[in-house]
Amino acid sequence: MSFDGPAADPLRRIAEALERLAPPPPPAPDFRGVAFSWHPDPDRLVPVERVSRVELDLLVGVDRARDTLLANTRAFAQGFPANNALLWGARGMGKSSLVKAVHAAVEAETPGLKIVEVNREDLGSIGRCLGLLRDAPGRFILFCDDLSFSHDDAHYKSLKAVLDGGIEGRPGNVVLYATSNRRHLMPRDMIENERSSAINPSEAVEEKVSLSDRFGLWLGFHPCTQDEYLSMIRGYCDAFGIEIDDQTLWAEAIEWQATRGARSGRVAWQYVTDLAGRRGVRL
Repeated sequence: MSFDGPAADPLRRIAEALERLAPPPPPAPDFRGVAFSWHPDPDRLVPVERVSRVELDLLVGVDRARDTLLANTRAFAQGFPANNALLWGARGMGKSSLVKAVHAAVEAETPGLKIVEVNREDLGSIGRCLGLLRDAPGRFILFCDDLSFSHDDAHYKSLKAVLDGGIEGRPGNVVLYATSNRRHLMPRDMIENERSSAINPSEAVEEKVSLSDRFGLWLGFHPCTQDEYLSMIRGYCDAFGIEIDDQTLWAEAIEWQATRGARSGRVAWQYVTDLAGRRGVRL
């Protein structure tokens, strides 16, 4: 629009103010990539050029969870029914790594499978995200890492509607994978407080724990044994060409574990990172 005459400047300022109040709609997302990150306000899907992940073969000690999630994801990528999945359990045991590794493995077999990461803090906008994905080309894994809720957090209600409810329901081209250290996603004291203070304690607790029930797959991750811990480290060393004899490796790895006070896949990777740095090997 062009403005001429003595009123041009005020009219121009008014037009610019109106555009700021009601900005034009954002451009349509570009779905040519395979990985995206969801950002609200303004709503947009940001492509992720390089996903931080490990190869599926390097994940040791999670065979049952790996096979179950792989089969579910393959069915989904091929257009067949698939369940939402909750990966819960011990910290550092590869829950999020498994989701990303399974996506990479299945996407290589069936191009068109994409992954969208949604932060827990942005769950209130998840309905708008699904609105963008509903008619988009391809099939999408909606991935929420480290999912949990505090006593004053109402975002779980938005997630419940997405998982199994609402008038629209979950789009057929979207499945939700979430990871959490808690099986029921709520802290124990939150559930106990509801039980003690609610008019009908059983109904209040049911509302909280029913969120987990809406995941068709519950995949548990438990602390690894020392043999599994050492196998993880040896697998990483072989994969990245770190030359070290078994006796030295076992001694250093066990000492590393003792100083951390924990034994997990994360601790194993941290040791391998330290070892590679000392040996001058790039990961």
